[in-house]
Amino acid sequence: MKIKNLFRALTIALPILGCQPEAPVEKPNVILIMTDDQGYGDLACHGNSIIKTPNIDQLYSESVRLTNFHTGTTCTPTRGGLMTGRNSNRNGTWHTIGGCSLLNEKETTIADVFSENGYATAMFGKWHLGDMYPFRPHDRGFDTAFYNGGGGVGQTPDYWNNDYFDDTYFRNGEPEKVEGYCTDVWFKEASKFVQANKEKPFFLYLSLNAPHSPFNVPEKYYEMYKDANLKPAQKRFYGMITEMDEQVGKFRKKLEEQGVSKNTILIFMTDNGTIAGYYIDKKTGETTGYNAGMRGIKGSQYDGGHRVPCFISWPDAMPKEGRDINSLTAHVDLLPTLVDLCDLKHTYESEMDGKSLKDMIFNEPSKTDFDKRMLVTDTQRIQWPKKGRNSCVMTTRWRLVNGDELYDIHEDPGQNVNVANAYPDVVSEMNSFYDQWWTSTEKDFEYSLMKIGSDHENPMHLTCHDMHSEQNIPWNQNYIRKGDAFSEGEFFTEVVKSGKYKFTISRYPEESNLEMDAAVDGVKATSHTEMIEEGKSLSLKNPMIVVDGKEYKCSFTKDNKAAEVEIELAAGKMNFYGSFTNDKGEKEMAYYFLVERL
Repeated sequence: MKIKNLFRALTIALPILGCQPEAPVEKPNVILIMTDDQGYGDLACHGNSIIKTPNIDQLYSESVRLTNFHTGTTCTPTRGGLMTGRNSNRNGTWHTIGGCSLLNEKETTIADVFSENGYATAMFGKWHLGDMYPFRPHDRGFDTAFYNGGGGVGQTPDYWNNDYFDDTYFRNGEPEKVEGYCTDVWFKEASKFVQANKEKPFFLYLSLNAPHSPFNVPEKYYEMYKDANLKPAQKRFYGMITEMDEQVGKFRKKLEEQGVSKNTILIFMTDNGTIAGYYIDKKTGETTGYNAGMRGIKGSQYDGGHRVPCFISWPDAMPKEGRDINSLTAHVDLLPTLVDLCDLKHTYESEMDGKSLKDMIFNEPSKTDFDKRMLVTDTQRIQWPKKGRNSCVMTTRWRLVNGDELYDIHEDPGQNVNVANAYPDVVSEMNSFYDQWWTSTEKDFEYSLMKIGSDHENPMHLTCHDMHSEQNIPWNQNYIRKGDAFSEGEFFTEVVKSGKYKFTISRYPEESNLEMDAAVDGVKATSHTEMIEEGKSLSLKNPMIVVDGKEYKCSFTKDNKAAEVEIELAAGKMNFYGSFTNDKGEKEMAYYFLVERL
C-alpha cells in the first residue's frame, strides 16, 4: 500500500477504534449514485436470473449492504427525504407534480452541508425538486448542476423533444445541447467533475434518470433481452439497466485511474420500487420479471414499493469483503451518516427522521439500537397530506400497513398473511407511534412558493406541471401534443420586487418555435424506443391572466406563438394562472408560462 493511502486508512480508522490521531484526517470524497424506478429485484446480485448487472454485482460484493433499506414510494418524496434527512411530508415534496414537488426553501440540503464544510459539490441527472428559483439544484448547495427538467426525459418542464438521445439539458439553469445517450452523458459529466476536483474533497450526486420511462435504449441493449420471457417494455427496461451497469463499471475504473477510489465513499441506491421489472397479468395471473418475493411495485405502501438496494463502499476505511446489515434503515439516514463519516460540522435546526448509521456500519451495535426503531413511509400524491393515506409504519421485523394490516417480515417477506389479530399490542404500539409522528409532521406542512421577479431568474419559466390542481395535469409532453385539457389550477408565488411584469402564455414552449395552433408530427415506436405522440392543432382564443382573482386580457403576438400582457404587481404573495377558451367555449389552462420583471 502506498504511504499516502496507509496514512489515510490509519487516520480514518483510529477514531473508529477509539484512538485520536495527532495528524488531521484527510476528508473522504463522497459519490452518491441513485437510479430511477429500479427496484430491489432488478439486480442479479439480488437473485434476478435474467438481468445482466456484473459491475453493480461487483460493488455489492465489496460493500456494506443495507438489506432492510427504505425510501419514499415515488420519485420526489425520496429525493426530498434524501436531500434533508426529513420525511417528504415535512419539506413540501409529498407529490411528484401539482406544486407539491418543490423542496421548501427553508430546508438545509446535504449539498449545503458539504459546501459549508469546504467540499466541491455537483449533481448530474434527475433533480425533480423544482425547475425554477429558488428550488433548482444550483440554488440548493450544488456548485455545478447539469440536469433534465421535471421528473423525467420528455416531461412537460423538460426541454422540448428530448428523448434520451442527443438531448438538451440544463447547466445551472441554462439549456445546453449534448451528443450521446442520456445515461452516458451523466457519467461523462461525473468523470469530468472528479478529474477537475480530485485534489480537494468533493461531494457528487449522480442521480441517473434511467431506467425511468420513456423506456428508450440503444438497440444493442434491447437485443440482449429480445428473446427473454419479458414483456416488450420490460426488455427495454432491463436493457436500460444493463447499459447503466456498464457505465458504473467504466466510472469505477476511472476513479481508480485518477487515484481517488480508495478514499471515496461510494453509495449505490435506487429511489423506489420497480416500475417495469415485475409484471402480473391481471387476467391470467402470469408473472414476468422478478421482484425478490416482495408485494407491490412503485407507488405501493407494501415493501415492493419502497424497499430498495443500498450499498456503501469505502476502501480506505471499510473491509473490502461485503457484509449485510439487516436492521431497519432508510434514505433519510444518509445525510446524518455522511456528516458523521466525513466529520462535518453541522447543527440540525429541524426535526430529523434520519439517524446516523456510522456505529452500525463499523461496530455492529446491539440490536436494540435499531430493531426497536420505527419509521414511516407513505404515498400521498394529493394537494395536502392526509393522515393514514397509504401509510406504512416499519420496524426491522414488522410492517403496519394502512393502520390495520400487520406483517411479520421475518416470517412472511411477501406480506401475504395479515397477523394483526394475533399481535394486537404490536398494532397498538405502532399506531401510537404513527399518531405521534403525524402530529410532529403537521406543523411543517407548507406549500413552497416560487419567487417571481428575482434577479436569480428573470424571466422565470413555468409550466402547468407545477400548478396546484386537483385535476389531471398534463405533466408529460405527449399530453401537451395531444392537447389534454384541464380547467382549474394556479401557481402559488411570491413577488420579490414591486413593478411592471410581462406575462406570456402559450400552447408550446418557447424553444419549440411552434405557433399556437400548430400540428406536430409524431415519431413511430421501434423495438427499442417508445412512440412520441402527434401534436394536434387546437383553436384557442380569449387568452387571459388571472392574478389573485382579477382578470387581465392578453393579446396574441404577431407570430402567433404566444399571448402576453403587462401587469403592475406589488411585492408579496400572489396566486395566478393563465387560460384560453377552446372552440366549445370551455376554459383551458395554458401549458407554458414566462413571467418577466421589466
